[in-house]
Amino acid sequence: MRTFYINVEMPPGSTLQNTLDTVDAIANKALAHLNNNETRAVSATAGQMFTEVAPFFGDNYGQVFVSLNPKTDDMRNVSDVIESMRADVMATADPRLITFFKLTKGPPVTKAVSIKVRGDNFVELRAATDALRDILTNIPEVMDITDNDSPGKHELKLQLDSDAVRRSGLNPADVSNTIRLLFDGDVVASMQYESERVEVRVQAKRTNLHSIDQLLEIPLTLPQGGEIMLGQLVTAETGLSRSNIRHYNFRRAITVEADIDKQKINTLQANNRVMEGWEKIRLQHPNVDLDYSGELADIQESLDSMLVLFLFGLGLIYLIIGTQFKSYWQPFMILATVPLAFTGVTFGLLTTGNPLSMFTMYGVIALVGIAVNAAIVMIHAANQRLKAGMSVLHATIYAARRRVVPVIITSLTTIAGLFSLAVGLAGESLIWGPVASAIVWGLAFSTVLTLFVIPLLYRAFMRESRSQDSG
Repeated sequence: MRTFYINVEMPPGSTLQNTLDTVDAIANKALAHLNNNETRAVSATAGQMFTEVAPFFGDNYGQVFVSLNPKTDDMRNVSDVIESMRADVMATADPRLITFFKLTKGPPVTKAVSIKVRGDNFVELRAATDALRDILTNIPEVMDITDNDSPGKHELKLQLDSDAVRRSGLNPADVSNTIRLLFDGDVVASMQYESERVEVRVQAKRTNLHSIDQLLEIPLTLPQGGEIMLGQLVTAETGLSRSNIRHYNFRRAITVEADIDKQKINTLQANNRVMEGWEKIRLQHPNVDLDYSGELADIQESLDSMLVLFLFGLGLIYLIIGTQFKSYWQPFMILATVPLAFTGVTFGLLTTGNPLSMFTMYGVIALVGIAVNAAIVMIHAANQRLKAGMSVLHATIYAARRRVVPVIITSLTTIAGLFSLAVGLAGESLIWGPVASAIVWGLAFSTVLTLFVIPLLYRAFMRESRSQDSG
């Protein structure tokens, strides 16, 4: 899916026409960096902005939609296209914020850097958020920094003057109800109509008001007779409202997100640099704390889950082998092949230059159940010879000689089946390639080492066990 958006957020109070002019200018800049053979469509929209998780509507939001033709050998990929125009687009002076959003297949995924700034006071939250954004800005590999504290629409705040209301003889509740009737109305009854609930709302007669002063000049009737202007009972303030008030773990929160250049820095390194920068200014924001989520939280959660699965798998293997061999010690000899397999995975990563990714860890967990097969075959053959009356030395030599070919053939068939996926002969897979590569390298090493290590362990442990039984 070769599509991306350029999201534009204008300063509060921007008109729809101003936003449209700006996104049109950005669309023209984007077109200047696109080749004729790769451009499918470019369109500009004002009044709305769609992101991975939520749409935004308002005169200060705009979006440029860029669709590219299907990829051929002479075309650039989407990331290269974005980087070619990034500097020119970001140099546009009018917008408050410009970000690139690449459309990908599958469900929305969290960004590499996603940090929740938590506190109780919006002024402190905003100051801490700006400080955190400065830290991210100073990391060259970090890009498209955003936060979800978007300004809302202009609002009028009317605050009752308690002294003036008391002197007028009016009830503050009556004044509040009158103000509500002027703007929103009051629900006085409800009824059912065609399975729907219909409200009866009483509202003051609509009048054309052209200024706040006209609103404050609306007269209210006094209990003792006469009238008083609304402006004498309230103080009026105007300002920007908040488009939303988000909470996380019972505290107000602003989420700061950013993407990274994964060819220059990984998720862990980026978040560690943010943590280091925050520690230097943490004392300046004592009532604010950070909650790191995004890919970093996903990675930590996956690692914790994999550790549980790994230990659970080892426990099941021990129970099955111990039950089959009726021994407490022989399962430990078999499980000795697991670190041998890890040695192969480590050597494979060093040889290929691939990083230790999450998918490689999945392959390591799958490898645990595969690598023990060779040791099971050899120890089972040796146990049969012991029952037939052979000595420990002869049983060990017999098992090592008679089971070497079946062990090698079994491992080679597994390696051959996964080899093309591991090396990417039919196309490289970013997900299953590391899984197959971990199994191939680990199984190859563990098979060779098992042929030498298991006979030595078997002879040492079983000879000691036989001597104890004889004693």
